[in-house]
Amino acid sequence: MALKGLKVVEIMGLAPGPLCGTILADFGATVTVVQRIEPAPFDVMSNGKKLLSINLKTKEGVKVMRKLSANSDIFLDTFRPGVMENLGLGPKLLLQENPRLVYARLTGYGQEGYLKTEAGHDINYVAMSGILSLLSRNNQPPTPPVNLLADFAGGSLMCVLGILLALFERSESGKGQIVDCGMTEGLAYLATWLFKSRRLPIWSGKPGTNALDGGLSQYGTYKTRDGKFMAVGALEPQFYENFLRALDLSDDEYSQITNYDTSRNKLEEIFLTKTQNEWSEIFENTNACVTPVLDLDSIDKSKYYSNGKSFYRDSADMIVPETAPKLSRTPGTSVGRKPIPVHGQHTYEILRELGYSNQSINALVQNGCVYSAQKSNL
Repeated sequence: MALKGLKVVEIMGLAPGPLCGTILADFGATVTVVQRIEPAPFDVMSNGKKLLSINLKTKEGVKVMRKLSANSDIFLDTFRPGVMENLGLGPKLLLQENPRLVYARLTGYGQEGYLKTEAGHDINYVAMSGILSLLSRNNQPPTPPVNLLADFAGGSLMCVLGILLALFERSESGKGQIVDCGMTEGLAYLATWLFKSRRLPIWSGKPGTNALDGGLSQYGTYKTRDGKFMAVGALEPQFYENFLRALDLSDDEYSQITNYDTSRNKLEEIFLTKTQNEWSEIFENTNACVTPVLDLDSIDKSKYYSNGKSFYRDSADMIVPETAPKLSRTPGTSVGRKPIPVHGQHTYEILRELGYSNQSINALVQNGCVYSAQKSNL
């Protein structure tokens, strides 16, 4: 696997950090999640990782953390700026102790931004990136997306990219460095094409009236007779022709350019005459850029993924995507197939690897510096 042999310390946080750690684990890294003494209430991403519960408010707990980072390649900090420094675990100190360490900081507004100390959620980061201003229609307030854009695209993926870049550079210099990944800036960077294309004719109107944001009737979604939806993306002339042909319409009957409202209403009426499956069969192999809107809760049962290489069901019968991208020699393997470990399950195992004796670990457990699912190990 591409990242086999790399050791990652993931400070447990909300969704962006855990996904970042999961991506690294999927491609072979050994990820140790450092939790609080109390179990995390919403942990759905610790599959295939090791769990270590440390009380970072104790001196001994901080020592354990420093020893762990000294024996690791990557340190993933998901706290707000200044928190790790206040605990004595900031990047300056840890890089002194381990010069090869890649210290990745994943926050909402970055380490130097105007709002760096402010709380926020995905909607705030998307808003401050400028992208939320594009997600509106008919002069209505922008619609917040699910927490995909900032949390996972601008956050998790950009953080993984930064870590891999730092590791690549380390292979030449032998030195680690700090990766500062602010979700707001990460999303803005991800949207570079949108920023640079603002003067193109496709963005000449208000949000919701342009070619790629729902302004054209042949680029949108339509409800079917069974209450499901079809996605239409017949932008180019050749796809548009195929689209009209599949609907048994001619250019004379349907002019999407000159009368937008009429054309959209016409398409709405047409798509309501058949079920999603019927439309899917009609548009199959037509090369018209029309596809069904698949349901997240049954996507693995769709014929489009019958090869079983895109999704699978985990031990809790939840649908999980397979790893991506696919590598020919060193492919990833989703750690989601493994069960979520018990809180404090790997405490003794991890601390032994760091050189602690059973007696020392017992003392740490008894003094509340660490937590273990095993109460004692003599």
